Amino acid sequence: MHPALADDLSRLSELLQSARDYAAREVAGLAERPVAVSGRAPERAPLPAEGVGGATALTRFAERWAPGFSGSAGPRYLGFVTGGATPASVAGDWLTAALDQNISGAGGSWAQELERETVGWLRELFGLSEAHSGAFVTGATVSNTIGLAVGREWLGERLGVDVSRAGAAALGPVDVLSGSPHSSITKAMSVLGIGRDRLRQVPLLSGNREAVDVRALEEALAERDGRPAIVVANAGTVNTVDFDDLRAIAALKERYDFWLHVDAAFGGFAALSPEYASLVDGLDAADSVCVDLHKWLNVPYDAAVQFTRRRDLQVAVFHNASPYLGMPVGEPDFLHLTPENSRRLRALPAWFSLMAYGQAGHREIVERNVALARRLGEGVDALPGLRLLAPVRLNVVCFTLAEDPTTERVSALAQAVAESGEAYVTPTVYGGVPGLRAAFSNWRTTEDDTARVLEALAAASG
Repeated sequence: MHPALADDLSRLSELLQSARDYAAREVAGLAERPVAVSGRAPERAPLPAEGVGGATALTRFAERWAPGFSGSAGPRYLGFVTGGATPASVAGDWLTAALDQNISGAGGSWAQELERETVGWLRELFGLSEAHSGAFVTGATVSNTIGLAVGREWLGERLGVDVSRAGAAALGPVDVLSGSPHSSITKAMSVLGIGRDRLRQVPLLSGNREAVDVRALEEALAERDGRPAIVVANAGTVNTVDFDDLRAIAALKERYDFWLHVDAAFGGFAALSPEYASLVDGLDAADSVCVDLHKWLNVPYDAAVQFTRRRDLQVAVFHNASPYLGMPVGEPDFLHLTPENSRRLRALPAWFSLMAYGQAGHREIVERNVALARRLGEGVDALPGLRLLAPVRLNVVCFTLAEDPTTERVSALAQAVAESGEAYVTPTVYGGVPGLRAAFSNWRTTEDDTARVLEALAAASG
């Protein structure tokens, strides 16, 4: 054994304790460290010939790289839709690395069954029936890709084509209809050979909405003369967290032939609160569903889950036919359900967080975040230099400069907020107007944090 490896093995407990102590200090100071970091990164170092051992590697990281890491796990990082990591999920993630289970298949481990239990808990959390089966994946992009892949296979079934064998070209042109799809949908369409240009954007409801006009969707479906399609409904749009009427869209399946995929990446968490659950009424009627977990479930990157009613078609797409892996019979191994063969136990951090805090704990995070988003929205609306671009419907505040909101001026505002170290928000465009969005999804965010964000916005826009 290499001497550095042998030495680390003999001192493993000390090394892990050092890493634990360092991580604890970093997390304890997360609320006060700069939310965003600017400046140039260090010059790239050459590959070590022999290595310095784990303890020195930790020291080098702490000195050279850690100062440039953002406070994205902290309470005032409101960019994108970024959750943090609950204490229990961090513990689960550390154990995921330490136990290092490859859960492609059973492999003499119970790990695969733990994932199935966790998927079942999540299915219940989001109000889905047992007709939906699921698996863990890296994020919403892969989850959406799987949903559309199974939908593509369903189209083949309707048209008498085995897509998994004959290829996407055998289907001919495929139309994907949606009102305000996330960019990952067109990325998935590209990956799947459907083509980005096959997206058919359906008109939206009037009145500053991002939700699809269901009557316009019905007209678009009627124009297809019975040819099946894929419809992507949105449960929580990125800019304003608007929701399509899932129940009304699902009802169209009585008259038109389409696969219904629901992108509920973070909006699906509305199901946790009785006050907001009506926003996702009808989610169970979907043929496939995407939910991202490193957003509002607050588990470490990377983690998402996908659900579908047609596991048989999912297996047709993703099964791996190899003598040493076996064929997918009975309850299929996860390697037959997702693009990956090798999979880490992403379910364990989620299992820890759900076990530790339960439905009630995660509901509290959702409801607190929504209340804080509304508080920030009220504060922004009261600032003379800013104005809201849309109502605060759930956990995202979409706003811009009150006067002359050019791309350059709005970007400069975002940069000034980031350079203050107090907060981080991301640019967007809504209704053709450059703006900013602040997304509340971190379990640590408090009223004091929200007040500090508002002060930073006031200073930068004043």
